[in-house]
Amino acid sequence: MQAGQALQGPRDLKVYQLAYQVAMEIFKESKAFPKDERFSLTDQIRRSSRSMVTNLAEAFRKRRYPNMFLNKLTDADAEAAETQVWLDFARDCGYLPMTSYDRLRSDYEEIGRMLGHMMAHPSKFVQR
Repeated sequence: MQAGQALQGPRDLKVYQLAYQVAMEIFKESKAFPKDERFSLTDQIRRSSRSMVTNLAEAFRKRRYPNMFLNKLTDADAEAAETQVWLDFARDCGYLPMTSYDRLRSDYEEIGRMLGHMMAHPSKFVQR
């Protein structure tokens, strides 16, 4: 379900569905990271990927306030960008196989396009 349709909750948004799926994939992939990365890279990549999804949920709840809606979308976009940097570190440290990295990067690029569309056209999503 997307713009123009009656949204019941954030889970109806395709961007939410993809972001949640990718956050879960990052969680699974990061289980194999070294134990000495537990309090740095592992925690950071999990936190930022999950925060992106929670910011989308918050944005959905603030749809009746266009400026707040855009603010939370901007926060979600920033968390997505942060997650991409952590993915770069995971790849370059040899913790993440290239096939996984490429798939996750591609997913985050798609998420970025979706968020960009939402930010450029908030009236399609705000509650009237």
